[in-house]
Amino acid sequence: MGVGGGIAAYKGVVLLRAMQRKGWQVRVILTPMACRFVTPLTFSTLSEDCEWEVVTPEGRWIDHVERAEWADVMIIAPATAHLIARMAHGMADNLLLLTYLSFAGKVFVAPAMDVGMYRHPATQNNLRILSERRNHVVLPVEEGVLASGLEGPGRMLEPHQIIAELQAHGIGI
Repeated sequence: MGVGGGIAAYKGVVLLRAMQRKGWQVRVILTPMACRFVTPLTFSTLSEDCEWEVVTPEGRWIDHVERAEWADVMIIAPATAHLIARMAHGMADNLLLLTYLSFAGKVFVAPAMDVGMYRHPATQNNLRILSERRNHVVLPVEEGVLASGLEGPGRMLEPHQIIAELQAHGIGI
């Protein structure tokens, strides 16, 4: 499970718990920006395995290839416009992106951003790029109140809806 750095990062905690209640083994990777919204301590407390740096402060290297080979499925929630752009263009400057690029299985991406960002042609193009590859984009709520107070598409699905989407694709069944 990858967690991007947006206000919806708090839903990642709820999603993690929901997946664990299903009996799924979950490893968590936070982006550096995600650590500013929800602390690594929160995810580390709830998950047996949570990382957020390629090299820890103690100098230990986190093996992104091993993580990519371990997983059957990858879910990235929330996926911000920034994270989606970096994924679509093969950027690999943090542990989540390194793992994503090394991963050969099914990838589910749950966008979460403000309505203007979601509707922007660049974001729509990046989502199209991801969809044309091995990624399944879990479309955000079409209408809803966003963190900015605006209403429109861009709000990440609720964790139970993401679980249902995964199960609809045969994950965890």
